[in-house]
Amino acid sequence: MSEENKRKHPDPRAKKRDPIEIPLNASRTNAVVEDETYGALRADNRVVMRHNIALNLESFAASTETFAPRPDRLFPELKRVRPPFFSVIVPNFNGRRHLATLFDALCVQTFEDFEVVFIDDASRDDSVAFVEQNYGQRLNLRVIVNRENMGFVASVNAAADAARGRLLVLLNNDTEPALDWTAELARAVCAHPDAAMIASKLLLFDERNRLHTSGDTLGLDGIPRNRGVWEEDRGQYDHKIDVFGGCGGAVAIRRDVWLSLGGFDESFWMYLEDADFAFRAQLSGWRAVFAPQAKVYHKVSSSGGDDLSSYYVGRNTIWMIAKNMPSKLLWRNLPKVLKAQLQIAIDALRNIRGKAAQQRLRGQMAGLLGLPAQLRKRTLIQRRRWADDDTLASRLTSRK
Repeated sequence: MSEENKRKHPDPRAKKRDPIEIPLNASRTNAVVEDETYGALRADNRVVMRHNIALNLESFAASTETFAPRPDRLFPELKRVRPPFFSVIVPNFNGRRHLATLFDALCVQTFEDFEVVFIDDASRDDSVAFVEQNYGQRLNLRVIVNRENMGFVASVNAAADAARGRLLVLLNNDTEPALDWTAELARAVCAHPDAAMIASKLLLFDERNRLHTSGDTLGLDGIPRNRGVWEEDRGQYDHKIDVFGGCGGAVAIRRDVWLSLGGFDESFWMYLEDADFAFRAQLSGWRAVFAPQAKVYHKVSSSGGDDLSSYYVGRNTIWMIAKNMPSKLLWRNLPKVLKAQLQIAIDALRNIRGKAAQQRLRGQMAGLLGLPAQLRKRTLIQRRRWADDDTLASRLTSRK
């Protein structure tokens, strides 16, 4: 039926609508457009608002005469909460046996402007209950419990997302910080505002005059190392404060740098995630410094066995180099990089009957197979870098 016939012979089933009287002086613009809230929106949000209105037109209904709008309610102003200086992040997996030593030491720190974010990675022991019952009232404590095992790196990232501190401080569950550890870290932070990472002095738990690390270094061969490992601490590194990074067992990291770099790379799962983060921070132009008076005593390798670490270190070393080493430095140092990886493989083959050696070889193979995914990350990392090749080269070391 033509439009003209429709007008002459209207459908009797059609619902008649009451005519709408519009005053002569009425505005012809859309009332929504003149709405104050609508006018304050950005252009892209206006599109979204109009779209939502169009989708919900059929559900709109005029209010009845009995409609009573909700009365205005007054609420008190939100209290301003000052964020703590530090958020001490403690990842845990079946570490109940270590926690009393760690948390007792945190309770007596001389610098108290910190919160503790304890994240449990689906432990099978009573770690969570122990911490909540014994330290919930003694510390500014928050507890996060993973429903399933996410891995060390993902757990740290989750805790960092929940943290409120100005700086994130990563602390292993098998450590005992000295009485003034947080105070010394805070002094180092204030003394070096251009540093993204502040490394603690990690000493052996059972031999407290022997070093585990005085800050981490990275060799020209791409191998990360603990500076001074197993040496007697005579203060020989106390005045050499510039380092490549800090061991994730006890290190402070600026929150803004953490966020800008996206935290730890979760594909690493565990081991060398701290070295990878330090490399990305160096590429972005940041420093890392060593705080020699910020002492922490560490039960080395009590949270992970040699077999486990051998696999992940073997794999993640290759990934870290592939992601982060600038092209010119990589080509310049390629003989050293290949020699180091070949030597690791040869040593493993000589001890092939051992599980640690087998896992190291498996790790190297997994590292090679996983290169395509890491090279895709490399493109973005190298595009965003600020440090030039000479600056970065000066921060690598030839020492073994």
